[in-house]
Amino acid sequence: MKEALKVPTIAELQAQGISPEVLFWVGCAGSFDDRAKKITKALVKIMHSAKVSFAVLGTEESCTGDPAKRAGNEFLFQMQAVTNIEVMNLYKVKKIVTACPHCFNTIKNEYPSLGGRYEVVHHTQFLKSLLEDGRLTIEGGQFRGKRITFHDPCYLGRANNIYEAPRELIKKLDAQLVEMKKSRRNGLCCGAGGAQMFKDAEPGNKDINIERTEQALETKPDIIAAGCPFCNTMMTDGVKNKAEGQVKVKDVAEMIAEAKDL
Repeated sequence: MKEALKVPTIAELQAQGISPEVLFWVGCAGSFDDRAKKITKALVKIMHSAKVSFAVLGTEESCTGDPAKRAGNEFLFQMQAVTNIEVMNLYKVKKIVTACPHCFNTIKNEYPSLGGRYEVVHHTQFLKSLLEDGRLTIEGGQFRGKRITFHDPCYLGRANNIYEAPRELIKKLDAQLVEMKKSRRNGLCCGAGGAQMFKDAEPGNKDINIERTEQALETKPDIIAAGCPFCNTMMTDGVKNKAEGQVKVKDVAEMIAEAKDL
């Protein structure tokens, strides 16, 4: 039986006089959604394995305000953002890693004007840096030779021009990376952005997540890889509709953790 995961809060560490290397921003999905919690656990296991000094805010973490802002409620966004910024500045946070591109984009690009200036990295960038520093090794394991296609999250790709980090990690698994016709800058949204995740689809001929899943399935993948909990949900729903039991949807961190048997 594996040990229970230990995840310290930044308050606990600072009480001991320890300043962690990074603050792990978990996000609402990674905290509350049962599927996304698995991504959170995978990343925690990898950071433990790589001996990264990290902490979370715990109950002091609130929503970044991304859904409120995208839905048009700027007032609520600023209230949520300022609350988070005051907490992080109190703890003198310098570097943040998150597995959610929505949190990543909001904290990186929209918090500075409100007084929150931090180095913010997406978890695929962080894992790539651990790999380059020799702190993380990646084995192919059960993913060796598998056909894997990567769906670019909007807020990672087009919004922040991060395309290579997740792909380099997939290649390190000795997997066969197969690209969709619409990828990188020409990628298609999964349908969850702009706060659409939290409302019913609008009338139309086809849901966007079905369209995107069909594009992914054209590559005949064993696995559709994602780097965003929202994308993971939408692509999983698409697979249930089109190819249930035939194709898996996994976050890049989950694959690395599984390959290392963490």
